[in-house]
Amino acid sequence: MLDLIYAGGDAGAVDVFEVVAEPSRRALLDLLAGGERSAGELVATLPHLTQPAVSRHLRVLREVGLVEVRPDAQRRIYALRPDGLAEIDEWLGRYRRYWAAHLDALERHLAQTHSDTTNSSGSEKDSHE
Repeated sequence: MLDLIYAGGDAGAVDVFEVVAEPSRRALLDLLAGGERSAGELVATLPHLTQPAVSRHLRVLREVGLVEVRPDAQRRIYALRPDGLAEIDEWLGRYRRYWAAHLDALERHLAQTHSDTTNSSGSEKDSHE
């Protein structure tokens, strides 16, 4: 099972979770979730960051394997890499199973509570008539 997810295989590699912990990088990932975008479009959507800062964030995301880039004439087009996200999804899967079981139990409890309330309301109504 995955203990830690690293970009690359060496001990000096960057932890993917450290990379996505940075809010501007998460914002870039959110933008790319809607589809490919040019570097210029990404810079324009983050006015609080300079072009060099956005470029550095994109480079880090690319190095860790979360995004890919391709040239298009004079532009650089960025897109999410599904295989990079698959590693994070695999790690999150353990917790999804945990919450699914707990949410199912909560649903059963609420259904039972609602059923008990409905039954007791009905019997009270009958006793008042």
